[in-house]
Amino acid sequence: MSYTNTKTALQKWHRMVQTRDMNILNELLADDVVFRSPVAFNPYEGKQVVFFILSNVIEIFENFTYHREFFTEDEQSVVLEFSAMVSEKKLKGIDMIRFNEQGQIVEFEVMLRPKSGLEALAVKMGARFAQYQA
Repeated sequence: MSYTNTKTALQKWHRMVQTRDMNILNELLADDVVFRSPVAFNPYEGKQVVFFILSNVIEIFENFTYHREFFTEDEQSVVLEFSAMVSEKKLKGIDMIRFNEQGQIVEFEVMLRPKSGLEALAVKMGARFAQYQA
C-alpha cells in the first residue's frame, strides 16, 4: 500500500469527523473491519456494528479535537491522539487505525483515560447499544 492511499483515507476520516457525514464513514469501513473498544473485552466485527459504534461515539463526544498523528513504518497504520468531553468529564485517548490497500479501515482500536471519562462514555454507549440490540 502506498503512503498516498493512507493519507487520502485519513483526510476522508478527518472530513467525516468534521462534517459528521456518515456516508464517508460508510465508504471508509471495510466489510470485515474489527473494532476494539476500551470498554469491551471482545472485539466487534463487521461493518454494520462498527458503523453503529463510530457514528454514535461521534455524537456523544463533545469538543472533540485531534492533536497529533503518528504513522507506522509500513505506512498502513496511524495513531491519532485526541481529547474530548463526555458528560462533563474530560478524556484523552488514541485511535489506532489500520488501512487495507484500498484505503479502507480494517482495524480500529481505541484507548482512553482517565477512568472517569471512560466510565461516562461506557454509560452513554451502553444505553445506545441496548436500543441497537433490541
